[in-house]
Amino acid sequence: MTDTESAGNTASSAPAPEPGALGEDDVEVRFGANLTHLPIVRSVAANVAVRADFDMDAIADLRLAVDEACSTLITRAVAGSTMTCRFAIGDGELRFHGTVASADQEPPSTASFGWKVLTTLADSANTWLENGTPDTANGQVHVELTKRKPTLT
Repeated sequence: MTDTESAGNTASSAPAPEPGALGEDDVEVRFGANLTHLPIVRSVAANVAVRADFDMDAIADLRLAVDEACSTLITRAVAGSTMTCRFAIGDGELRFHGTVASADQEPPSTASFGWKVLTTLADSANTWLENGTPDTANGQVHVELTKRKPTLT
């Protein structure tokens, strides 16, 4: 497993979430890995953030960060694959995890302009590649980001 970290994320490797292991407030959506589905995932991100009582600026940041994360994943997806997006509400934060089958041998670049935008909008971001098995030629590329509620001082 190859791992790339950014914006304060200190995990050495991030395990993929277990299918079906959703928390009570978690939301998971799956759709064809196609850029035409970006408005749907942006809307889900905004609705989950509203439900978690994020302010309007944080919701706008989260929508854009999720859009960038999903765009990054979709452009690396194997044709005809399904993308999975999970939103988990934690204590004062919302975590997004997206994954898609990919033939890439490296995780997305953290030096790209898109990644710089994503890490500016999110409080932490991480990407990694889970290599395929001998039975499957394709691996899974993952992007995870966290947005915390702003604190009033």
